[in-house]
Amino acid sequence: MKKTYKIDVDCANYANKMEQAAKNTAGVADATVNFMALKMNVEFEEGADVKAVMAEVLANCKKVEDDCEIFI
Repeated sequence: MKKTYKIDVDCANYANKMEQAAKNTAGVADATVNFMALKMNVEFEEGADVKAVMAEVLANCKKVEDDCEIFI
């Protein structure tokens, strides 16, 4: 399953860090962040609990950039 989320991030470097943090989260098969569009596309592993995974993605992204936001 793939979903797109609106994000709020200040610079492209932080967007790249958010992308890596999302990719390294359990339950995420792949993730891409488009800084210009302020969007994050997330592909979930089969059977993953989307809400729980996204809560973990947000927590991991906050570790690399505490000012970022993902509108879940």
